[in-house]
Amino acid sequence: MNELNTTIEQINCTLQERVAAAEHAREVEELRIALLGKSGSITMLFTALKELSPEDKRHYGPVLNELKNRAEKTLSDAVMQLVVKKAQAAINKERQFDVTASTNKQPQGHLHPYSQFIEELEDIFISMGYEVLDGPELETDFYNFGALNIPADHPARDMYDTFWVDKPDMLLRTHTSTTQIRAMQTRELPIAGIAPGRTYRHEAVDASHDFMFMQCEGFFIDKGVNLSHLFGTAQTFLKTLFKKDSLDIRIRPGFFPFVEPGFEIDMRCQFCTTGCSVCKQTTWMEVFPGGMIHPNVLRAGGIDPEVYSGFAFGFGLSRLVMLKYGIDDIRYLYGGKLKFLDQF
Repeated sequence: MNELNTTIEQINCTLQERVAAAEHAREVEELRIALLGKSGSITMLFTALKELSPEDKRHYGPVLNELKNRAEKTLSDAVMQLVVKKAQAAINKERQFDVTASTNKQPQGHLHPYSQFIEELEDIFISMGYEVLDGPELETDFYNFGALNIPADHPARDMYDTFWVDKPDMLLRTHTSTTQIRAMQTRELPIAGIAPGRTYRHEAVDASHDFMFMQCEGFFIDKGVNLSHLFGTAQTFLKTLFKKDSLDIRIRPGFFPFVEPGFEIDMRCQFCTTGCSVCKQTTWMEVFPGGMIHPNVLRAGGIDPEVYSGFAFGFGLSRLVMLKYGIDDIRYLYGGKLKFLDQF
């Protein structure tokens, strides 16, 4: 029986020492399993109790029960103390927070390439004396078509795959040229303005087209305005935007019902030399269409075409963003992939 007494004493010592040294609830749980688990030291003593004489059973039964109860209470109290200790440590850490301590570098956000481009574009035109204008994206048939010399029976309407809404004569604007008419009606002459913004057309999505795209309308109206002013403006803008002293561009005739005469200003494709999907196998990209504002458009805006003249241009911001940053697929601009956006 001396051996059993020694074992009980050793268990008591082990219990006290390991509980005192425990720093985590996990350590207390490991001790509980070692003592009270299916193969634990105290559990095995109860198994061995069956082999003792009746007299020894009467003596050691209460002793083992007391040992088991003491172990359970000690372990339970230890877990509670560790929980309280952990909570108190968290409170102390918060109270003693050092606001001057250095932290890990936080990820930094940045403007979307569209936003960066629009800011640069606006800075260029503002430096040339232009005003940045805005207008509604939900437009009337009059501002989107009628006032721009595109009446209801005009074949040019077939050029626009329009999103009509469930209100009579209302649509999502197909170009930002609508802002030009609103400016004529509300501002004093001369007028020089640009209007970057979203436009909508029912087009199939591919590498160079989307149903929603960014466009910029620009125009200048005053006495004596002619084509040399348009070509000079286009040349100055493109050279400044691409930071080049010379550009490989071409000017060719183009038809637009709201200008007469009309022109297309093209720029060499930045992605190929023999033709690709972006330039539609031509090696040229249309970047700056425009012309002299049609007299009918000036009249719709309340301006006498016998006294005043002006030029207008409209270009796709998406196409210029792709050219400037070397992006060969317009869908990247709307995809939201951080790996792509982080380049800018």
